[in-house]
Amino acid sequence: MVLTGLVALGIYLIGFQDRSAVSVLGALVTGYAIFRVGFAILGSFARPVPAAPPAGELRRVKIGFRCSICGTEVRMTTANDEIPEPPRHCLEDMELVTPVDE
Repeated sequence: MVLTGLVALGIYLIGFQDRSAVSVLGALVTGYAIFRVGFAILGSFARPVPAAPPAGELRRVKIGFRCSICGTEVRMTTANDEIPEPPRHCLEDMELVTPVDE
């Protein structure tokens, strides 16, 4: 903060003698606020992805399955894995309909 004050005083003495000290101080405060907001936004991009929940806890998924025999469709919304095993219908495993990347 002291360094910012010295820079402000230097800028005021060199080039802004026709401006009031209040306008120079306001410009410095505004510049500092823009600087802090910019770093906060960039810092939010650098945060790591949250860890996976512990085993046994359900995760939100959005996966669709279809029975190849009768055509029944099932939409799975929670599962214990990111890519769960397909459910069984008509004594056969159902086919994956929805891409897992969604």
